[in-house]
Amino acid sequence: MIIPYNSVLTFPLIGAWLSLSLASIVAINIAKQLLFKKRNEPPVVFHLLPLVGSAITYGQDPVKFLRLNRKKYGDIFTFILFGKRITVYLGPKGNNFILNGRQEDLSPEEVYNVITAPVWGQDVVYDVPHAKYMEQKRFIKFGLSSDALQSYVPLIEEEMYNYFQQTPSLQGSNGIIDILATMAEIVIFTASRSLQGNEVRRSLDSSFAQNYHDLDMGFTPINFLLPYLPRPRNRKRDIAQKRMAQTYRDIIQTRRSTESVQKSKDMIWHLMNCTYKAGFPLPDKEIAHLMIALLMAGQASSAVTSSWLILHLAAEPSIAAELYAEQLQVLGSISKPLTYEDVQKLTFHANCVRETLRLHPPVLGTMRHVKRPIPVEGTDLIIPTSSILLASIAHVNRSEEYWPDPERWDPHRWDTSVYLKEEKKAIKVDYGYGPVSGSATMPYLPFGAGRHRCIGEPFTYLQLVTVVAIMVREFEMSNVEGRRGVVGTDYSSMVARPMAPASVRWQRRRKVEVT
Repeated sequence: MIIPYNSVLTFPLIGAWLSLSLASIVAINIAKQLLFKKRNEPPVVFHLLPLVGSAITYGQDPVKFLRLNRKKYGDIFTFILFGKRITVYLGPKGNNFILNGRQEDLSPEEVYNVITAPVWGQDVVYDVPHAKYMEQKRFIKFGLSSDALQSYVPLIEEEMYNYFQQTPSLQGSNGIIDILATMAEIVIFTASRSLQGNEVRRSLDSSFAQNYHDLDMGFTPINFLLPYLPRPRNRKRDIAQKRMAQTYRDIIQTRRSTESVQKSKDMIWHLMNCTYKAGFPLPDKEIAHLMIALLMAGQASSAVTSSWLILHLAAEPSIAAELYAEQLQVLGSISKPLTYEDVQKLTFHANCVRETLRLHPPVLGTMRHVKRPIPVEGTDLIIPTSSILLASIAHVNRSEEYWPDPERWDPHRWDTSVYLKEEKKAIKVDYGYGPVSGSATMPYLPFGAGRHRCIGEPFTYLQLVTVVAIMVREFEMSNVEGRRGVVGTDYSSMVARPMAPASVRWQRRRKVEVT
């Protein structure tokens, strides 16, 4: 092929023009940061590219990024993340400032709805006025009554033993499993069997599983910016959302025509009997979308948390031995089926869950859109409406100011923790869906605080403690050859998960009873 002479000259000219343009953009951006600082606004983390900002360094390790910049700028500073101005206020004071901010000042809906509405569906959670959202939270919260929770433990246990019998990688006396994949399956099977109902659990063996996967793939960081970009992944998300919603609606319609299932204590039946204050019942469409939200919001975080916990037990078998001993001591037998009352007695199991949530919170922080300029008490700073406020739960969870040896996974730190006592004494506030702790000043808030505190907390603890107790009963776990400690953290997705490969060696436990 013969290239014309003028084309040979054009290529270097285009390259030079692009380089000059990029250099100009960088130079202008640097000049703006140095020469046009706004005195009453938080300092901005220095960055070269105006749109990319600190996205690369923050994405590699958010906690490290915040820790380093806190030393430079203090507790309150702003960084650019793909064109968004993210303002952090670090520490318990910052958490309280953001999580207990007034609804008219700070909005989670304007941050999250762009990514949740296409996945969960319309007319629920962040896609409705705040008052209606509080009513929907009330419906769900009262569907998690102690009566309902008591009925879930036997179902979770039965589902786990069925899983052990049917999973090829868990056959025989020993083997190696991908713990993230294994726990993801266990969590979704147990949650669907207990919280969601038998029909949903049966659906997981067919096309429902594929639809769930396609829907889950819609939770990607780029969708915060371009949620309706016509990408293949988004097209699959939209198709899956309609199919999953229809599955739930079919279940609801079948139940309405079948009186025998009205004795069920699962969430679908509870929502079918809910009525808004205005006097009209919860529509089937909203029930379906709320069930999708419940399934997806809880499954990812619980799967990741249980995976981290098992990885730590594999790295420290002595802790797993303590858990086994606690079951022997508290329950008297390792063979008796678990009950709701049993799970409440396993305090060291619960402390292992707490410590895992402290060191590995699935969601690193909580964001709010600033609706009007907000002054920061005790400073001359004003947070502008161009900002998104970030309360970093992960940063304070690993702060030496509150946690001795914060990078160490140590469940025993909770034996004498003052934070559990503070939580119990905290004033309860009713935001429209029942009393919850309004305290946001503690350095441990895995489920948030205030009006937007996660209402799935009781079920999450029940599920995780039950799952871990049964895993410890059945298996002794250890690291695969060549690995010391636990794997690193993958921050590339919406939920901070173990870095692949996250494999664990298991061996059937020789059960010992109290003599």
